[in-house]
Parts: sequence; structure tokens; C-alpha cells
Amino acid sequence: MQEDKVSFARMKDGTREDYMLLRELERPHLSMTADRILRELRMQGEEGMAGYNITRLDHGLQAATRAERDGADTDWVIAALLHDIGDGLAPQNHDRFAAEIIRPFVRDEVAWTVEHHGIFQMLYYAHHYGWDREERQKYSSHPYYQTCADFCERWDQSSFDPEYDALPLSHFEPRVREVFSRKAYDPKVMCEGEVRGLVS
Repeated sequence: MQEDKVSFARMKDGTREDYMLLRELERPHLSMTADRILRELRMQGEEGMAGYNITRLDHGLQAATRAERDGADTDWVIAALLHDIGDGLAPQNHDRFAAEIIRPFVRDEVAWTVEHHGIFQMLYYAHHYGWDREERQKYSSHPYYQTCADFCERWDQSSFDPEYDALPLSHFEPRVREVFSRKAYDPKVMCEGEVRGLVS
């Protein structure tokens, strides 16, 4: 094997040394997650959303600014900023895409809310297409139901205003870096099953 390359062509043939090498080489990549997130957000600022009066980045900045001004904690502010980050690559399941990006680093309640916000948002528009605007009722007994409904009402559906004085991306960058530098799937962060709501 070359000094910085594995010896295998099939994963099942890899040695312990191969996998120790890969783990070591992966560290810099993992440490740059926040940089990739911020790069994607900047790209969203260069693309309009067809028919809307703002960009995807503007929408995220408005939602995050509203969350911060409401006194929400860092997990919620970052969730609001990133909840639609999947629009470009996964427009048919952008909510689940975004949730998987943040899930290792935020509370379970926050990741669940981002994962389900798409169906909860249908309340505002689905009837115009002849769809069931109350589709979210299938989650009515879920402990995070009301949190997701509140997220959509307070921070998501209201953040398409070209006149809103949203804070710039540079304001949120330290929080993005903080969240994505956390230990992935830390039980102290995840707080699975715990309901806190949007603002304590």
C-alpha cells in the first residue's frame, strides 16, 4: 500500500491498518463540516426561488433571525437557518435531507421538527392544490407535534418578506461552527424524548 492510500479494492479485503489510516485521514474532512455548510448557504444566496421575492438564503436568515429575536437557543437558531438547506439537492424531501445534516449535533426534538416541517407547512397551502392540509394530524399524538407546529407558524411560514431586517450570515457563522464542532450523537446533546418547545 502507498503511504497514504489503502491496500484494498474491495472493502471486505481491508486491513486494520487500512481502516486506521482512513479514520485518521477523515479527521480534517469532519472538522470542515461547518465550512461546507456555510458554502452551501452562500450558494443559496446566489439562487432565487422561482416565484418568490427572496432567495433561499434570505428565507433561512429570516427564520434564524426570528428565532434569535424570540430568545431561542443555538440549536433552534441553527435549525431555523438550515431547515431548507436541502432544497437544491433534494427538493422532494428537503426536510428529511436537512434533518439528517443536523441530527448528529442537535437535540432530538429539533431534528424531528426539521424532518417533519414540510408536512406541517402544508397547513398553509395544501388546500389550494386539492391536498389534505391537515396531513400533519397523523403525528398529533407525537410529543414533538406542537413544537413543530409552532416552528412553522412562528419562524418558517412568516419568513418570505423582502422587507424584513434579517441578520447577515456572518452573524450566524460562529453558531454554525459551534454546532458542527460538537461530538456527534452525544447523549448529553441529543436529549431524546425531551420536550422543551421553542423557547424556554
